Amino acid sequence: MPDYANVAETLELIRARAPLIHNITNFVVTNLTANALLAVGASPAMVEGADEVADFAARADALVLNLGTLSPPRAAAIRAAAAAAHAASVPFVLDPVAAGAIPTRAALAEDLLALRPAVVRGNASEIAALAGVPTGAGRGVDSTATPEAALDAARLLARRAGTVVAVTGAVDYVTDGTRMVALRNGHPMMTRVTGMGCTATALIGACLAVRRDPLAAAVHGLTMLGVAAELAMPRASGPGSLQVELMDRLYTLDPTQLARLARITIMA
Repeated sequence: MPDYANVAETLELIRARAPLIHNITNFVVTNLTANALLAVGASPAMVEGADEVADFAARADALVLNLGTLSPPRAAAIRAAAAAAHAASVPFVLDPVAAGAIPTRAALAEDLLALRPAVVRGNASEIAALAGVPTGAGRGVDSTATPEAALDAARLLARRAGTVVAVTGAVDYVTDGTRMVALRNGHPMMTRVTGMGCTATALIGACLAVRRDPLAAAVHGLTMLGVAAELAMPRASGPGSLQVELMDRLYTLDPTQLARLARITIMA
């Protein structure tokens, strides 16, 4: 079985190893992403202090960087953590929130790309902007383009930065610049819960900690979230209950069930 298809094994490895995932994320989603990591079996550390981020990043099993609620202190912490992770060969995931809409975020994201993140996950507008072929300005943290419109940009960015790029939306796409994988799990209600993209980024970090093939890690993190959301929906009556049910479904996710429900398609 190709690595990108073996999502059940990755879930089992996370639960067996409880990897330490260092997160510098936005304050809107800190609780949600920490709980999602705990639910799948990882150990989250939400460390942002300037005097300790470098030490934490160097000792973590993976680092997750999210440009959401950016401020000068958080930007400095992100830079320090990324540099420490790069020096210690700790893989990191970059979530370039609103990089397609705000120049200062795009500049920070470009600096972080130079430190070779293992995975970049964003919406179509963010990925296209980082690739230098914008499909239209993003509206704040939202994309004004479909993932399909950014596939060429994703391939270009992956090749240029030497990374794996995940473009998320109604269908998620993951590429290393050569291979392209489409993921069709999830539910439209996820767009009504803030932080679903951030949660996806965190879960990719957990997968990256136990499976150092970045393409497989990105595919598996997105698939876990999408399958869990599908399983949560029959018990959810709206966005609020979906968030609660999603945590429970991530916690009870069965590897065999996960493999059976995963809709992973290799495109090229």
